[in-house]
Amino acid sequence: MLEIRQLHAGYGSVEILRGIDLDVGQGEIVAVLGSNGVGKSTLNNNISALYRPFAGSIRFQGQELVGLSSSDIVRRGVIHVPEGRRVFPNLNVLENLELGSLVRGKANRARNLEKVVGIFPRLKERFTQSAGTLSGGEQQMLAIGRGLMSEPELLIMDEPSLGLSPLLVEEMFALIQRINREGQSILLMEQNAVQTLAIAHRGYIIENGRVAMQGVASELARDPELRKNYLGL
Repeated sequence: MLEIRQLHAGYGSVEILRGIDLDVGQGEIVAVLGSNGVGKSTLNNNISALYRPFAGSIRFQGQELVGLSSSDIVRRGVIHVPEGRRVFPNLNVLENLELGSLVRGKANRARNLEKVVGIFPRLKERFTQSAGTLSGGEQQMLAIGRGLMSEPELLIMDEPSLGLSPLLVEEMFALIQRINREGQSILLMEQNAVQTLAIAHRGYIIENGRVAMQGVASELARDPELRKNYLGL
């Protein structure tokens, strides 16, 4: 579905990613793990065409994405839920959700809205509430719901558990797993390795801009090196 080969990327003259290879198959949750600054957001920004890579290939469903605009990427069904939620605080919840179908999914807006509130019933209770007054967890639900309004073929989530309480983190991962079980392919960028590997099918560990480890998520979670160096166990 998504095929990334020898991706080199960064900002200005600073190279952050140094030859990343990564794949996401249909119906998978693929986790990309690593500490702050290793390049997870850089990877997202290049897939979404917010930046252009220095070198390498990003192919989605057999088509090259490098060189396309961000709007073109969205039209192809690659939808990015950014780190920090980035909801529109002065618009209400319903308006935020409807903006998710601005480029893609407009024809099925009502059906998609019904699907989103089925997953996140709290959002329906707050349709007329300004998004900026929601709790952190509710804003994260809104950001994911807005992404689902675009009828994603691939949903990219950047640090969805960031800033949430432990109880809400557990709820958020359960919701991500539910979305995947309904057929949604997900590329999940996270620092929370334990809970991410518990729901993912496969995982990649990025260190110093390169893939340090990769494999089946359940096997990675049991790997002694990963447990010592990344999980602190």
